[in-house]
Amino acid sequence: MATRISSRATKQGRWRRMVGLASVVAAVSAPSTSRAADEPIAPSRRDAVLGSFEQLAGSIERFSLGNGLRVVLAPDSASPTVGISVTYAVGSSSETAGRSGFAHLFEHMMFQGSRNVPKGEHFKLIAARGGRLNGSTDADRTNFYEELPASELALGLWLEADRLRSLQVTEANFQNQRAVVEEEFRMRVQNQPYAPAELRLAELVFGEYWPYAHPVIGSLADLDAAKFDWVRDFHQQYYTPKGAVLAIAGSFEPARARELVEQYFAGIAGNTAKEKQPHPLLSERVPAPRELVVDGNARTPALLLGFLVPPSRTREHYALDLLADVLASGESSRLYRKLVRERAVAQEVSAWSEGHVGPDQLTLRVVLTDTGSVADVESAVDDELTRLGRDGPSLAELARAQQQQRTMAAFGLQSNLERAIRLGEFETEYGDARLFADELKHYLAIIPQTARLAASQYLEPQRAARIEVRPAVGSSEP
Repeated sequence: MATRISSRATKQGRWRRMVGLASVVAAVSAPSTSRAADEPIAPSRRDAVLGSFEQLAGSIERFSLGNGLRVVLAPDSASPTVGISVTYAVGSSSETAGRSGFAHLFEHMMFQGSRNVPKGEHFKLIAARGGRLNGSTDADRTNFYEELPASELALGLWLEADRLRSLQVTEANFQNQRAVVEEEFRMRVQNQPYAPAELRLAELVFGEYWPYAHPVIGSLADLDAAKFDWVRDFHQQYYTPKGAVLAIAGSFEPARARELVEQYFAGIAGNTAKEKQPHPLLSERVPAPRELVVDGNARTPALLLGFLVPPSRTREHYALDLLADVLASGESSRLYRKLVRERAVAQEVSAWSEGHVGPDQLTLRVVLTDTGSVADVESAVDDELTRLGRDGPSLAELARAQQQQRTMAAFGLQSNLERAIRLGEFETEYGDARLFADELKHYLAIIPQTARLAASQYLEPQRAARIEVRPAVGSSEP
């Protein structure tokens, strides 16, 4: 499963998953850096990556069934496979206090069998045909997906329809999967270095803002206290045709795909799903001051900074994604050069955004060496943040960051499965799958002045929630 236990498995840069044609990779060229500092770094007129997105946008067909199921079709005969994704408009942000972790629990429950598919058989049927499948959960959605030979489209749709219609939500399956999730929590949070600090950082950044302050995986206390009736009600509220988007991408005839969708999904009862409410407004707030987290699994100290930033798909967020790359993506980034290569006080630097539909979080993480000083590292990080807000990125830095986005987009233009996943997510989260085709354009439209303003407004050192991670002396326990 691909659940976001901590924020490092996120949509940073929006290219966690991408769509399109692999052949465009060789045609990607870096944007020129010989332009005025306030001029956008525009793509060439024959930009192959943007051209593939335009091709994608033109191929998309959207329609809805009578029971409320939304469908996105994106045919592409370049590869003899088909990707299928069913995205449900439910994630951890849909949960209520005291009942956290239910969306992630159902990521597991959805593989426990349905009326015509015994437990474990979904995996076996897909694997026997050379396919692959998985599911993932984040704060704003849950999805389930498979990639199959094009000739097996009917099988994939039938499997997804069967568990949408008749998932086995039983007391026994609930008890079994709760135990699985609790063990996952122990392995991937309690026993993972720096993971508890990352979860605590979100609490400091968002404060009492419940949708994003609590982790996707939930808490052990809430899982222990969960009652089967609560879990069953959660399923009935959210896992319905009205709350789902079916996306199909790859080698198929649209007319035939429509017939199969109607055949397998139209008869599923359209009981009213709980409407996903817009996230409440989050008033401007100064995050909590620094905290110390003692981590028995950490070998060296670490410093984490968390910033409250605007939602995804805003101009400021695109700029901040690029600034995260300028600060900590690759050996040419500012913090890598200063802390890892020149001073040798850090072994790892990273920066990412969560990609939330609502207010978002940008995180900087520095894992120190044995000889590094947290105070010195913190001072160096603050200096770079201040300089970025005062002067902005150079044209060359911004060009490199935009080229990273372009390259990630190009290398993501690989599989029909990725196309189906991302189109389903955009239809679910933003109401129109076609918006995905414009993502790269938004990154390439950012100019240095826009990036500087975003840095000065949102990445000022005094705005950061801070956590210092200190290894526990003489203990391997958290």
